Amino acid sequence: MAPLSWWPFLGLVFLAAIWLKIYPLAAFTLMLSAISGLARWWQRRSLDQVSYNRRFIYRRGFPGESLSLQLEVENRKFLPISWLRVFDPLPRLVGPSDENLLSPTHMPDIGTLLSLFSLRWYERDRRTYELLLRKRGIYKLGPARLESGDLFGLFERQREDDQADYLTVFPQPFPFQAMQLPTSNPFGDRRARRRLYEDPNQPMGVREYQPEDDFRRIHWPATARTSQLMVRVFQPISAQVMVICLNVVTFPHYWEGTDPELLEHLVRVTATLVQHGLESGYRVGLISNGCLAHADQPFRVPPGRSPEQLVHLLTALAGVTPFSAGSFERFLINEATRLPYGATLVIVTGLVDQSLPETILRLRQHGRQVMLFSFARQAPPVIPGVTIYHSPFQG
Repeated sequence: MAPLSWWPFLGLVFLAAIWLKIYPLAAFTLMLSAISGLARWWQRRSLDQVSYNRRFIYRRGFPGESLSLQLEVENRKFLPISWLRVFDPLPRLVGPSDENLLSPTHMPDIGTLLSLFSLRWYERDRRTYELLLRKRGIYKLGPARLESGDLFGLFERQREDDQADYLTVFPQPFPFQAMQLPTSNPFGDRRARRRLYEDPNQPMGVREYQPEDDFRRIHWPATARTSQLMVRVFQPISAQVMVICLNVVTFPHYWEGTDPELLEHLVRVTATLVQHGLESGYRVGLISNGCLAHADQPFRVPPGRSPEQLVHLLTALAGVTPFSAGSFERFLINEATRLPYGATLVIVTGLVDQSLPETILRLRQHGRQVMLFSFARQAPPVIPGVTIYHSPFQG
């Protein structure tokens, strides 16, 4: 019987006790009514001004590392809380080191961390757990559900906490020596400390035509005025820019699904190239046809060399999912116009079909420097002017 259904019954018992002059019974019903009313009042205010927070020193790490999680509950009112239950959903891949601390849920990859508290007035309590990072990804913690009630356990109240936190587990880069690349110039010719390019979007003048000039650079209005061939001169730029292009598609047809082991290998290879590129002095960017966690669009990280660039790149790789936004070849063609002129495109893929070499040739025709890292079973065809590294993935 629900506690609220007692009140009409108690009222009838009280009236009958008064009518029959059974005063102890009347006093007993009044006492039960008072206790029930007090419990109801307590239950309505039990979760008022109660805060629940997760405290982290670090929110990012690599697989195998541990992060400290501190749960903090505070009662900011004079009314004490006799009992408080907190159900906090945590992904098992970033759960406590002791997996038995998580209760099972209807989702196999999510567990519930159950915490019990008892707080006096204006009291704060903290619990500390060690979370073990088990796999690459971006994981959501929460929102938590708080349950409390009155001192007598007659009524309960629950509240959904809106706060959610995220933990980032970076992909673990391979040792660069394990890539078996030529250590002297793994990303192409670097005889000069800073290579010079001319940006066709920044014209700075004209000069006389020379035999080695591209015919497309001829400035026809200036040629007509001077009666001799003149060519455009563009603003020179000095930079070593590398853009990693990650293909998350692992099977020729999308309905075949994905190869998770191959995808993780590609992500780790990309993380290795990103790290080594920054250490070698490149401005490194990243694009991919894969969607990030909690998003449905392909992502891009502009090239840069700031101290935070490696964190931005690894964070993007941590969120890579196997869901593709479309054809990788079409994605490359669309993104090529947005990339800095003179940038070296480093393609990382586990699948090389007939259309990819054709796409690379189109990029080469537009003056793009391209390198291909293939982990497909079959060796890709020779592409003129393109450095190819082929290492079949052994899953």
